[in-house]
Amino acid sequence: MKKLLICLICVICGITSVQAQKFALIDMEYILKNIPAYERANEQLNQTSKQWQAEVDALTTEAQTLYKNYQNEVVFLSKEQKKAKQDAIVEKEKQAADLKKKYFGPEGELFKKRSALMAPIQDEIFNAVKDIADTRGYQLVLDRASDTGIIFGSPKIDISSEVLSKLGYSN
Repeated sequence: MKKLLICLICVICGITSVQAQKFALIDMEYILKNIPAYERANEQLNQTSKQWQAEVDALTTEAQTLYKNYQNEVVFLSKEQKKAKQDAIVEKEKQAADLKKKYFGPEGELFKKRSALMAPIQDEIFNAVKDIADTRGYQLVLDRASDTGIIFGSPKIDISSEVLSKLGYSN
């Protein structure tokens, strides 16, 4: 009997704590699409990325051209000339690889630039979501745009438009 009473109390406490929790959803894609600063930053990143990719491609093309020329001239070259041409080709390929790593690597310039441009926007969104969650008493706010496995979320608990309004953007 005592065990049954303890189990019943645990179940009642669990049910009341579950009912007291409040949840909300946001759609980060929708929010970011409606923030002009994000679109400008994204466009700037795309342009920079294209420019840097063109530089890498130019070095790669130079290496390929050196290699093709080497292939055409290989029979006429001495050992020293072959070695010098091979070294030049390897050096050009290394330069292209190093430049690609510098610009596009995990700690590369594009990553740093993206962080510098996007961090303030993301911080602003986070603070707005936090303010709304604190005001309304939400314990959990989920992003429906991320791949979290949310199958259905009621539009009644979606606060994306409210976040945009808090940031000063109309939707």
